[in-house]
Amino acid sequence: MTACVALESTIFSHLGLPSPHNLEALDRCLSAVRAGGADPRITAILDGVAHVGVDEDRHEQICGPARKVAARDLGVAIGQRWAYGATTVSASLTLAASEGIEVFATGGIGGVHRGWTDTADISADLGALASLPLVTVSAGAKIFLDLAATLERMETDSVVVLGWQTDEFPAFHARSSGLPVPHRVDSADEVARIARAHWALGGGGVLVAAPVPEDAALDLVQLEMAVDAALDAAEASGVAGPAITPAVLGALADATDGESVPTNLALAENNARIAAAIAVALAED
Repeated sequence: MTACVALESTIFSHLGLPSPHNLEALDRCLSAVRAGGADPRITAILDGVAHVGVDEDRHEQICGPARKVAARDLGVAIGQRWAYGATTVSASLTLAASEGIEVFATGGIGGVHRGWTDTADISADLGALASLPLVTVSAGAKIFLDLAATLERMETDSVVVLGWQTDEFPAFHARSSGLPVPHRVDSADEVARIARAHWALGGGGVLVAAPVPEDAALDLVQLEMAVDAALDAAEASGVAGPAITPAVLGALADATDGESVPTNLALAENNARIAAAIAVALAED
């Protein structure tokens, strides 16, 4: 069995990191997966065709302008022949599952948004995580979410949440949200054994929450202040739904004088490295 790691394309597009950092992210993630002995498979919609694996001659397109594609949009993007649909977590998991891939790496998952009791704004990422049998490696969930509610929702949906060499749930740019993870793991082999057992019982997704490397992490208090300001600005300008993520990430980059960009690069590469190790362990299991 070939060890493969699916990668989303949103982070590499103009919707994710600004140029030229998105190209650097692409190179670092691909190199990390290959160095770990696995085959990287970028997911995307290109010219109305769903791809799980994108040839190098189309990498420039992957790093360019795109329309965001969640799982619900896949049929539309294919049917309307979108030039480039950049896949989110939910779309990437859907496409990867259709190809029998068992491991997916991303930056941070979406989840339950702040104020969700009024807006019912809950990312489709959580539904895909719950229903599709893949291991997802991420730096926890994006810090501007309601992280406690996100963890609670995953518990309700029976998503296995594992802290990678940590007892606390990461907060994307910060190593810890202060919230405990249900279970800790310390090796790829351990994750593979848990995933196989979970899937044998009919279970869905397994989330491996890996803290950003310590030398690249940002201060949680500083981040929370910047997030509050960014969310207030988004609300004032009428930004809502899927548009919130790129707006807030852009505002965080400005508020941290660009420090969040190298943090994003470091966590994406780290997640790709861990995902490759898990994919190899699953292939050997």
